[in-house]
Amino acid sequence: MSELNHSPHSEHPFWPAPVATAAVNATVPLPGSKSLTNRELVLSALAAEQTLLTAPLHSRDSALMIEALRSLGTRIDENVNGDLLVTPKPLEGPATINCGLAGTVMRFVPPMATLATGEITFDGDAAARKRPMHTTISSLRALGVEVDDGGAGSLPFTVKGTGVVEGGELVIDASASSQFVSGLLLSAPRFEKGLTLRHEGEHLPSLPHIEMTLDTLAKRGARVSNPEPTVWRVEPGPFGGGMVAIEPDLSNAGPFLAAAMVAGGSVTIPGWPDSTTQVGDEFDGILQQMGATIVRDERGLTITSDGKIHGINIDLSIGGELAPVVAALAALADSPSVISGIAHLRGHETDRLAALATEINRIGGICRETPDGLEIDPSDNLHGAKWLSYEDHRMATAGAIIGLRVPGIEVENIATTSKTMPDFAQMWLKMLGAN
Repeated sequence: MSELNHSPHSEHPFWPAPVATAAVNATVPLPGSKSLTNRELVLSALAAEQTLLTAPLHSRDSALMIEALRSLGTRIDENVNGDLLVTPKPLEGPATINCGLAGTVMRFVPPMATLATGEITFDGDAAARKRPMHTTISSLRALGVEVDDGGAGSLPFTVKGTGVVEGGELVIDASASSQFVSGLLLSAPRFEKGLTLRHEGEHLPSLPHIEMTLDTLAKRGARVSNPEPTVWRVEPGPFGGGMVAIEPDLSNAGPFLAAAMVAGGSVTIPGWPDSTTQVGDEFDGILQQMGATIVRDERGLTITSDGKIHGINIDLSIGGELAPVVAALAALADSPSVISGIAHLRGHETDRLAALATEINRIGGICRETPDGLEIDPSDNLHGAKWLSYEDHRMATAGAIIGLRVPGIEVENIATTSKTMPDFAQMWLKMLGAN
C-alpha cells in the first residue's frame, strides 16, 4: 500500500498549528547542520587521528549515525557541551545497523562497511525499505564486494566486508540521489587505488551536496578533484582529524524564515556563514524573489517581510530539500508558482511531490503534480484540516508554515521533526511569543 493512502484518522497525535496573531520579531539560533554532522562523523571514523566535532547536531539522524559507527568499532564520546570526540578504531563486524529513515546512514555507511571485516547488515524503518538503494548495492558489487539483498535492491541487505577494497574506476547512475556519490567519495581515500567516480544518468540532483562532500574531504587533507562536471577523483591515502566546527543547519532555517513572510515582521538566524556549501544558503535569493527583504550583517541573516508573498518559477534541482518550504509559501502566494527539477523527491522520506499536492489540495489549495515538480495556484478557499506528515520532517514543518495563516491546521505527528530538529515545536512557539 502506498504511504499516501494514509487516512486523516492517524494513529499519531495531531498538533494544532499556532496561528500568527501579530508580526514576528525573533532571533532563532539553529542546531548544527545534519548534512555536515553526518559527513564529518563518517570522516572522523575513517581519519588517521582523533577528531573533536564542535556544535554538532543532536537529532534522530545523527544518533543513528553515531550508533552505526559505534557498532563498527568507532569510539565516540560526548562532552558536557554536546561536542563529540571521535576516536577511530579498526572497523569490525559482525554488526546490524539501523538506518531508521536516514538517507545519510543508508547511503554513507555501506561503503564504509566494505572496509570492515565481517558481515554488516543494514535495515531501517518500514518506509526506508521503499527508498532507492539499488545504486549503492550495485556500486559495491562493481567494486568487488559481496552484497546479499535477496534480489530486492533495497533494505534490508548485508555487506560482507573483507577490510580491503581495491577501488579504481566506477560508473554509476546517481539520478535518484546525490547521496550515492557522496557515500562512495567519503570512504574512497581508504580504497587501495582511491576512486575515480563517474555519473552517467539523466540528471544529477542536489549537486551542492556533492560539493559539500568534496569540501569536507579537502579540508582534512584528502586529495580530491572534479576533472569534469560529473566526474570526481579521490586519491588514496590518510587524512587528518583535529577540531571541526559544524555550521548551523541552513535548510532547517527555512521554516523560520518563511514564518516572517507569512506573519510579517522579521526573523534573524545568528551564525549564518559568509561562505558555505550548504544548499540552505539558497533561501536568501529564493525568498527575496518571493517578496522578502534579506540583510546579512554581524547579527547573522535577517529576513523582513510585510506579509505579502509572490509566486515563483524556479528550478530547485540544486536543492530539492528546500521545496516543501517553497511549496508551503506558494500555497499562500498572490500569484502562481512552478517548482521544477525535483522529480527525485519521489524517493525521499515519502513521495514528497505526491504528499505536498495531496495536503495542499486537502486544505483547499490548488496544486498539481508535474513530471518533475509542482504547479501551485493561489486559492481563496484555504481552510483548516488535518495535515498529514507521512513520517517526513519537512512535510511536518510545511504544515506549520501554512498554519500560521490558515486557522485549524492540525499537523500529524509533529515529533517527526526530531529527525533533524528535536525541539522544533518549542522553537516555533518561542518564535511566535517573541513579539
